[in-house]
Amino acid sequence: MSVGLFIPCYIDQFYPDVGIATLELLEQFGVKVDFPEGQTCCGQPMTNAGCVDDARPLAHRFLHLFKAYDYVVAPSASCVAMVRHHYESHLGNHPDYESLKVKTYELCEFLVEVLKVETLDLSFPYRVGLHESCHGLRELRMGQSSELVGTAFSKSRQLLELIDGLEITTLKRPDECCGFGGTFAVNQEAVSCMMGLDRVADHEQADTQVLTATDMSCLMHLDGLIRRQKKPIHVMHIAQILAGRKPAEVTA
Repeated sequence: MSVGLFIPCYIDQFYPDVGIATLELLEQFGVKVDFPEGQTCCGQPMTNAGCVDDARPLAHRFLHLFKAYDYVVAPSASCVAMVRHHYESHLGNHPDYESLKVKTYELCEFLVEVLKVETLDLSFPYRVGLHESCHGLRELRMGQSSELVGTAFSKSRQLLELIDGLEITTLKRPDECCGFGGTFAVNQEAVSCMMGLDRVADHEQADTQVLTATDMSCLMHLDGLIRRQKKPIHVMHIAQILAGRKPAEVTA
């Protein structure tokens, strides 16, 4: 299969190792990965801010660059949700959009649903707190959110449970928003920070050593609060854990 790797702009600019880890992980499973160098932002920030006319060319560019691949994979639930659920307003009835929508996957989704990963030759002897992002839960349905009745599941947790020595910590509110929300964190700074501090406190009571998620945007927000509060929690994207990275420093 051919996979087009989409790296969100904030990962490209601030957390490039997350993109590298994603590439290494996919190649470990024998996937032929290509990185279209002409890729840009998916257009989510502009769309959320109401600047639809500015976002539309980015959606068309994304379609042009990625339509030929068998699959499109990104280490970001929110960007994938943008493509699958919100590009229709930009692309309308474009004949290639339907196929793009169904073949665009978040990384953990791709590993579980397409590659059917059931074993990982990996050790990570730390207590890990999993943050289930809102886009992953409520738009991609990567896990069971508390407002819905049904059997509990989590595709991200399913992968973490395959890792030797990794202990997933128990949160009191496992599916609560971190408070980032893109421009929400700018327009409603105080509320955003209080929501983030609530999430950090939940991980503290659970004795989390490493906090992980599928969205680096959520982790960026939480990591800023953790560092400012000097909390003993290390932040890693799930791609980094699955690719064999170790935290630089973890408090026992």
